[in-house]
Amino acid sequence: MNNQVQNLYAKTQVNTAHPGELTLMLYNGCIKFMKQAIKDTENKDFESKNYHIQRSVDIIDELQITLNMDYEISQNLFRLYTFVKEQLMEANIKLNKGSLESAIHFMSELRDAWAQALKEVKSNAKVSV
Repeated sequence: MNNQVQNLYAKTQVNTAHPGELTLMLYNGCIKFMKQAIKDTENKDFESKNYHIQRSVDIIDELQITLNMDYEISQNLFRLYTFVKEQLMEANIKLNKGSLESAIHFMSELRDAWAQALKEVKSNAKVSV
């Protein structure tokens, strides 16, 4: 029953979130899956590690798909996301914990920058009202 409530809550959050908040949720989910993949690697649960890394890659794919490539920053983000996916593939194939940690670092930096940008946008919106 508890899982059903959590799933319903998560679905409600996604359905009612502002697009900027959805991106933040994607970053958070990706980081969560990568951290779990580290635990899976340490526990030698390779099937679960593969699952969590693949979920992280799926999220990064979604982030890449949503980029507007008309802007230089989008092109730079695309390349950074590609690098992170390469780190994840190396971690998955070679059981390289350092690659996972590197991927977490980059995604955490992007998440933090995105969260700060959201705060500024919300702050500016309140000022102009």
